[in-house]
Amino acid sequence: MKIFLGVHITAGASSFLMAPIALVTAKGGKQHRRWGKVYLWSMGVVAATALPMAIYRPVLFLALVAVFSFYSCFSAWRVLALKDLPKGGSAKPIDWAAGAITFVTSACLAGFGAFKPAIVQNMGIVAIVFGFIGMGLASGQLKSFIVKPKEKMFWWYTHLGNMIGSYIAAWSAFSVVTLSRFLGSRWYVWLWPTMVGVPAIVLTMAYYKRKFAPKTRAAAA
Repeated sequence: MKIFLGVHITAGASSFLMAPIALVTAKGGKQHRRWGKVYLWSMGVVAATALPMAIYRPVLFLALVAVFSFYSCFSAWRVLALKDLPKGGSAKPIDWAAGAITFVTSACLAGFGAFKPAIVQNMGIVAIVFGFIGMGLASGQLKSFIVKPKEKMFWWYTHLGNMIGSYIAAWSAFSVVTLSRFLGSRWYVWLWPTMVGVPAIVLTMAYYKRKFAPKTRAAAA
C-alpha cells in the first residue's frame, strides 16, 4: 500500500502540473496533445492506484469517486475519436462500457449517500452530489451515442468541459488531503472546488458558443 500511495501521490502531482500546461498551449497543437495525453495517463494512474487502496482500507466512498473522476478525463479524450457522431458515426464498445459502469457506480454512490450513508463513510451530502454529477456525465455521453448531436462542435464542448471537470475532481482530492487536517472531513472541504469549478465551466462554454456561433451578415440597406 505504501508503494501504491507513493505512485498515487506522484501521479497526482503530475496531473496538477500537466493540466494548466495543456490548457494554455494552442488547442489542437502538438504540445497541447502531448501534455494532454500525459495528463490523461497521470489521471489513469491516480484512479488505478486509488481503487486498490480504497478497497484495502476499505473506503467504498473513495473507490466509487475514483471511477467517475477518471471517466470525466477518459470521456474527454475519447470524444476526440467521436467527432463523426453528427454525421452518423457510432461509439465503440469501450465507450458504452465505460459510460454504463460510471452511471451504475455513480447511482450507487448517490443511493448510499441518501439511504445508507454509513456504507460511504457517512459522506451523505458529498456522496449524493458526486453521485448525481457522475450520473449526469455518463448519461449525457450515452445519450449522445443514441441521439446523435446536432451541434457540429459538440466534441469541443465535451472535451473542454470534461477535462476541466476531471481537474476539479483532482482539486477535490487535494483539498481533502490538505484542508481536512485543519477543518476535518466536512462537506465544504470536498465540494468547494465543484462550487468554484462548475460556474467556470458554464462561463467557458458560453464564451466558446459565442465564438463558434455563425456570423450573421448585416442585411443590405
